[in-house]
Amino acid sequence: MAFTPFDPDRPDVKRRRFGPVPVRMLLPNLVTLLALCVGLTGIRLAFEGKLELALYAIVFAAALDGIDGRLARLIKGQSKFGAELDSLADFMNFGCAPALYLYLWGLKDLGNVGWIGAMVFAICAALRLARFNVMIDDPHKPAWAGDYFTGMPAPAGALVALLPIYISLLGFFKAPAVLTLLYTLAIAGLMVSRLPVFSGKRVGQRVPPEMLLPVFAAIVVFFALLISYTWEVLTIGTLAYLAALPFGWMSYRRKAAGEGASVPQPQSHNTAGAEPQSSAVEPPERPDDVRPTTRH
Repeated sequence: MAFTPFDPDRPDVKRRRFGPVPVRMLLPNLVTLLALCVGLTGIRLAFEGKLELALYAIVFAAALDGIDGRLARLIKGQSKFGAELDSLADFMNFGCAPALYLYLWGLKDLGNVGWIGAMVFAICAALRLARFNVMIDDPHKPAWAGDYFTGMPAPAGALVALLPIYISLLGFFKAPAVLTLLYTLAIAGLMVSRLPVFSGKRVGQRVPPEMLLPVFAAIVVFFALLISYTWEVLTIGTLAYLAALPFGWMSYRRKAAGEGASVPQPQSHNTAGAEPQSSAVEPPERPDDVRPTTRH
């Protein structure tokens, strides 16, 4: 059987054409790419033995990671491409980079065991980001659950995992390699756990006029302290973040229990020999079944 050769210039063949992309869709992706460049540069600095500069790089990458998403929502530049690019950049910056930092700094003293610990941390960061991507559009989550992450977010996990290096740079002591390994595995476990962690996404969305100048002053003071006393601020911030985790869990449990109590329970009015009638109100899920959304 003879087939007619395909002619791409036939008038009845419609080609798929993509329209021009608005500039507002590009800006958040440019910030994400800048963060990725900073993270890769930090890895190079770590291999060159410039660990302090590498830590500055990962802190800068974390700041850029907090900017790109908010910038996209502000200028309505969200896109599926941007979300996937952000996840890939987060895996490199907050999974691979801190794992290599920890290995080159102290885990290498344990040989293969130390390398396995570094790989476990990077893999847990990848799993954490993958879980976020599949749970972000969960239609069954309650509205208040958006205030919580499921597990420690990847950027926070990266900064918290580097605590042994901060303490060493402060001149206190260098933690033994075994202790660093156990701490790294514990943070990796928190990232893939189902621990509810307060996100703070809705904090500060609206600033009262009378608080505008104090907020500006507080931000300036914070960055001044971060630049002048980098390792002290990172150490205190890490310890405060770890200490606040139980409070986020208790807050989540209270809201979950309150939601379960606020839903009316269906009542049965069965009589002997009568079939039970179905209620229009479904019984609420147990608090243990409520699952929050996540974010890196």
